[in-house]
Amino acid sequence: MVYVNTHPGIFLSRPNRFIAHVEVGGEPVLAHVKNTGRCKELLLPGASVVLQESDNPARKTKYSLIAVWKGPRLINMDSQAPNKVFLEHLQSGQFIDGITHIKSEAAYGNSRFDFYVETGARKIFIEIKGVTLEEDGVALFPDAPTERGVKHLNELIHCVQAGYEAQVVFVIQMRNVRYFTPNTRTHPEFAKALIAAEGAGVTVTALDCAVTENSLTVGTPVPIKLS
Repeated sequence: MVYVNTHPGIFLSRPNRFIAHVEVGGEPVLAHVKNTGRCKELLLPGASVVLQESDNPARKTKYSLIAVWKGPRLINMDSQAPNKVFLEHLQSGQFIDGITHIKSEAAYGNSRFDFYVETGARKIFIEIKGVTLEEDGVALFPDAPTERGVKHLNELIHCVQAGYEAQVVFVIQMRNVRYFTPNTRTHPEFAKALIAAEGAGVTVTALDCAVTENSLTVGTPVPIKLS
């Protein structure tokens, strides 16, 4: 996926989940934060960030904060990007061969999964989780407790029991990580649910991404450590 009208900036502060104070071209501006997660390890005063400028005059904020530099690593933090970039990856045929049908926001049971895919004989539900947390080269999810994430994993188990294929894909919004693991310290219940889901037949995949200041592209599979 490609971003247009991007600009470098310096992060100043984040008064709430949705707004950041950023310096652009030496001037302070308000920017919409396209990620409601905590991101405390990323949005530090003085951090170099990437903003996308909107041409919509009706918007309250002219800019959106889409990426941040963490040392030499550029991390995309647009929470809408993982689904968009994974859809492109699906449509390319690189992830699953012979796709005949893709449906976004597919309902099943009491959940709504990001994608439902058919290849003829195969019928697959896929849930996407974007990953922005990294520690010592290890990608972790979640960065905050997510009961919704646990619910999705349990529903994916039900999909398998009903005869569907089910997958959870962690789209790591950065490159050059050593492996992915669930963030047991932050939400042990999610880690337990992920291990249970894999044991029940849910496929667990982690994919890194090539990140630039104006693009995001799914890269290659990343090793996974669940225990």
